[in-house]
Amino acid sequence: MDILTAIKERRSCRSYLSDPVSDQDIETIIGAAMQAPSPLNSQPWSFVVVTGAEVKMRIYDEAVRSRNFLLEKTNWKWLGRYDLEFLKVVPVMIGVIGDPKKSGADIFMEGGIGAWRDACGAAIQNMMLAAQTMSLSSLWFTMFDKVAMNDILGITDVKFPIGLVCHGKPATAMAPVPRRDITEVIRYIR
Repeated sequence: MDILTAIKERRSCRSYLSDPVSDQDIETIIGAAMQAPSPLNSQPWSFVVVTGAEVKMRIYDEAVRSRNFLLEKTNWKWLGRYDLEFLKVVPVMIGVIGDPKKSGADIFMEGGIGAWRDACGAAIQNMMLAAQTMSLSSLWFTMFDKVAMNDILGITDVKFPIGLVCHGKPATAMAPVPRRDITEVIRYIR
């Protein structure tokens, strides 16, 4: 599969088969993540691979707690319908952990928030595209408290979980998702 096809066909999946993902496939996905650009080639990421049912259950419980907290704070009705059961079934979640000490010159600029986060986001995108080429579906999951997730994943340094990337075979076909027309989002300065 070429990269443009992978980009166009990748969809966020919330319904997985329980079929395991091999260690070789996991390492291929993480290897793709490690090819992402980063400030000063600092590679501000590390990865925690979660396959165990007990840890998945702790992640699920934290996600439910976070969903309920957010529903109370925002009153966004969709949160009440957001089903988190897939977190118990997905064969593998890969925590992408970012290190703020590995940023670039942006931290000294007005409005700079640390390009280390952007680099971790690029790593996550690479993971999802690699999974797509391997006929695996994925989801970038962020509905959790960062401090609680550090505890669950055993992160003791001053690092932050940027996301949990779920990977597995989809239980159902992935439907196309409408995208805005390119003319709505592009502007040229010539």
